[in-house]
Amino acid sequence: MPAEALITKSAGLKVGRVPEETLLISLSGDWRLHRGFAADQSVRDELSIAPKPRLVVFESDALGMWDSSLLAVLTRIVDLCRKADIKIDFSGLPRGLRRLIDLAQAVPGKESERSSQRPNLVARVGLSTIKYASATVEFLGFLGEVCIAIGRFVTGKARFRPGDLMLALQDCGASAFGIVTLISFLVGTILAFMGAVALEQFGASIYVADLVAIGMTRDMGAMMTAIIMAGRTGAAFAAQLGTMKVTQEIDALATMGISPMEFLVLPRVIALVLMMPLLCFYSDLLGILGGSAVGTGLLGVSFATYIRETIHALTLGDILGGAFKAGVYGVIVAVTGCLRGFQCGSSSSAVGDAATSAVVTGIVYIVVACGVFALVFNRLGF
Repeated sequence: MPAEALITKSAGLKVGRVPEETLLISLSGDWRLHRGFAADQSVRDELSIAPKPRLVVFESDALGMWDSSLLAVLTRIVDLCRKADIKIDFSGLPRGLRRLIDLAQAVPGKESERSSQRPNLVARVGLSTIKYASATVEFLGFLGEVCIAIGRFVTGKARFRPGDLMLALQDCGASAFGIVTLISFLVGTILAFMGAVALEQFGASIYVADLVAIGMTRDMGAMMTAIIMAGRTGAAFAAQLGTMKVTQEIDALATMGISPMEFLVLPRVIALVLMMPLLCFYSDLLGILGGSAVGTGLLGVSFATYIRETIHALTLGDILGGAFKAGVYGVIVAVTGCLRGFQCGSSSSAVGDAATSAVVTGIVYIVVACGVFALVFNRLGF
């Protein structure tokens, strides 16, 4: 190989007027990232000189090897010409480079979006209100479809695999015992300790048992279990269905004439509705045991006395009311998780977004439902 072939010319960019209204950009040498490339400042200077050129043409006869560095420079030049309303002729460039420029210009930039004026406070509040109202309507519509699927299940017409239901029951029940045990016991101890600090001043330490028992069975047991399941199972439902949406498995089921609502959503909803009251009873028991640990260890109340006072304070309505709330919370968690999974986008990052949205939406709806239950139960005298 001759020695001249081993010598690579550095990148060059020259500009000139031919004629006065046409700007010629001559490209030469090798344009490589690791070797450096010519700056486009001369083009900027030439475009700012009056009279402004009406056409920009390129000459690439002396152009050697090139990579994305040349494309980056040419893209900036194209943007400058378009802002100045100057026409561009790419016929003097290599065919491959012209195709890359067309591809780079095919995707619109976000500069116009960044420069757009931000809506005022009233507009932002209105847009957010419309967004949340639309989300609520969509949630209620999805809930209606779930009710129809449950109706078909009751009449024996729903199509799903019993194995999927058994697997969902295990995931929503036995697999959640560990985290429910820990959180419920700690919530019971916290309630007992907070009540003990105030009641001990009046010599009424024994009523800590009443506080923990009523608080856990009426509200805290069901709500804490629901929040745990929203973060654990609701997110799992959204991630599972979101992944199936990305891989087009849901579309495949619909193509085969199988209802995704019955095949995918129904087993998960049934499993969570059945397991939530059982987990609520378990949570109530663990919360009472946590309160008894504080009562016997901190207040000096015997375990038998604490349990006797707990039984005296509780009513069947408190226990069944908490179980009913837990069942409703289970519907909310399951429907929210499945809805977010069905709403998942087509990218891998959208699966994570769907799981996050399922947790946030589920917890918000649980807290709202808890407030509604408190108002309704108070009106009913419970």
